[in-house]
Amino acid sequence: MRIIIAGCGEMGFHLSKLLAKEEHDIVIIDKDPDVLAQADILDVISIVGSATSYKVLEQANIKSSDLLIAVTESEETNMISCTIGKHLGVKKTIARISNSDFIHRKDAFDLSSVGIDEVIFPEALAAKEIRKLLKESAAITTFDFEGGLLEFIGIPIGKDSALNGKSLKETNYLNPDNNFTPVAILRDVEDVVKNKTIIPRADDIFEASDHAYFVAERDGGVDRVLALSGKKQYDIKDLMIYGGGPMAFVTAKHLAKKYKIKLIEEDRARCEEIAAAIPNIMVLNGSGTDLEFLMKENLEYMDAFLSLTGETEKNILAALAAKETGIKKVIALVGNIEYIPLSQNMGVDTLINKKIIAADFISRHVKKGELLDLHSIHGLDADVIELKVNENSLICNKKIGDIEFPKTAVVGGVIRNNRSKTVRGDFVFENNDKVVVMCLQESKKIVQSLFR
Repeated sequence: MRIIIAGCGEMGFHLSKLLAKEEHDIVIIDKDPDVLAQADILDVISIVGSATSYKVLEQANIKSSDLLIAVTESEETNMISCTIGKHLGVKKTIARISNSDFIHRKDAFDLSSVGIDEVIFPEALAAKEIRKLLKESAAITTFDFEGGLLEFIGIPIGKDSALNGKSLKETNYLNPDNNFTPVAILRDVEDVVKNKTIIPRADDIFEASDHAYFVAERDGGVDRVLALSGKKQYDIKDLMIYGGGPMAFVTAKHLAKKYKIKLIEEDRARCEEIAAAIPNIMVLNGSGTDLEFLMKENLEYMDAFLSLTGETEKNILAALAAKETGIKKVIALVGNIEYIPLSQNMGVDTLINKKIIAADFISRHVKKGELLDLHSIHGLDADVIELKVNENSLICNKKIGDIEFPKTAVVGGVIRNNRSKTVRGDFVFENNDKVVVMCLQESKKIVQSLFR
């Protein structure tokens, strides 16, 4: 596909990186040459200029393009760019917006009439991610495949975990039912800011403070992973949200019917606006980094703390303070992906970046061929992909053990006839199998070639 991306901010850059790896033809537009310079490392065409300019869009060959994705920081620019792009002949348009009215009042706004085929609302996507993490309270990352037949789950390895000090080979004895597969380890390396991503082999050993990732069967697999990790699922009823901006507001609205919520906001006028808009939550005027204030509001009795202001540093500080009080589930919004490994190493287990979530969401809708699904995980230099076996695939009717599978990739599980299975070396792939694989970027093309 030929894809034009308007905006080379964090979301646009991440999206360009994902789609370029899938061998799409990418053109990225931004009016700031310094911001655009970061795309020099990608196999993309860069154009300096406004995405609302006829001349710039024509220079990008909009007429021959399959998709225009407008993800600048300005929703007005995004909407105008899509309108002009559609007029100039692009087949499909997607606009990033932040105005919830377009989501909650779809009947009043026919965006397709002005050339906007789809909208992406990063705050709403991130709020849904938070809801999943609150439901799977012991996990730092979780999502499913094929309606939950297979689950992907990330958990921190503690000193008391049964996995601590065990090699991957030894986990086979801890997993007699073969209902989960370890697929990745994220490890803090001393004197290195960026954490190390490991696709574990037989002799790799789990260490305390690792973040470990598994693919597990729906029936029994997830519970077994949690039991071995020493983590327990717990019901979340009371939660505190720090922040009153778009992310905090959308999340509070999203969760208000299920949870008892206290929301902390520093601006009094904004407090009054939120209280009027979401009457079934308690809104308090104060700072989420003021521990004395938080303790007066019974922070230690909360089941979860969500730090969702627009300032990354504040979110990390507030999350660390909440963690120190013993709150089991702490989630922090991180605006700059450079903070992710540092935050994880400091003890903030669960991090949310709404722009990355939105970019991943878009990339999953621009799939091709054998690739059914794709997920990126914060901090990991690897992707989880779902692929389909066809009768002509190189792996069809072959055992896993007989296939030259890259060492930087691992099969997490297989879905066959609506039943899930985590597999070992004697498993034989069949036509129409759906296979979940974790792989580093260096092996992704090789893995995909096995399914063609």
